[in-house]
Amino acid sequence: MAPPTYNDLGKSARNVFSQGYHFGLFKLDVKTKTHSDVEFCCGGVSNQDTGKVFGSLETKYKFKEYGLTFSEKWNTDNTLGTEVSIADKLLNGLTLGYSCTFSPQTGSKTGKLKTTYKHENVSATADFDLSLSAGPLIYASAVVGYQGWLGGYQASFDSQRNKLTRNNFALGFTASDFTLHSAVDNGREFTSSIYHKIKPDLEGAINLVYNSSNNVTQFAIGTKYNLDDEASIRAKVNSNLQIGLGYQQKLRDGKV
Repeated sequence: MAPPTYNDLGKSARNVFSQGYHFGLFKLDVKTKTHSDVEFCCGGVSNQDTGKVFGSLETKYKFKEYGLTFSEKWNTDNTLGTEVSIADKLLNGLTLGYSCTFSPQTGSKTGKLKTTYKHENVSATADFDLSLSAGPLIYASAVVGYQGWLGGYQASFDSQRNKLTRNNFALGFTASDFTLHSAVDNGREFTSSIYHKIKPDLEGAINLVYNSSNNVTQFAIGTKYNLDDEASIRAKVNSNLQIGLGYQQKLRDGKV
């Protein structure tokens, strides 16, 4: 099994702190799939503090025999997006994709070429942000895994300024019920997290962040407990004594 990509390192711990909490937000997501394998996803978010409402609509169609996926997106900022990708056809484990957006009101355009390669002991990504007004931005990462140990590197390069804008390292260990993750971002921010699946229905996580530029340390601990197959509760607290509580109930299949 291939190791996770760099952005997915430490994801189990992050999910304990991020999923299931929507403070000050009203959020609605709807997903459905037709008999012809066309997927429709729409969602909306209302910020109770600012009163701003944001919505989006996405359609996705897969040609499984060719490894192709097409998707189209629209949001309430009147931005249109299209993405196409092909997986495991040119090379086993290789995914190539291209996405672009266009805003009719402002005329702004974006384009990005994405590549992902996964092998038994390595996962690598390379993305090229093809800006029309400036030189391309290059994002690259690689993660190597061996017997549960993980080591990763992530970088980004601004070709117009000829400057390395991101220089990150990560080291971790993962097992079936335990994950340890440490990272250094640009030599200034140091992050460590521990995730433990204590029991089949109980998860816990600890997160520690230190920023050397301002000598600020942040600490958080969180947990999730499944009351049964249809209900769960969450709790978290951080070093600023901010406490978060969450409850999730499955009403019926497809509705939470």
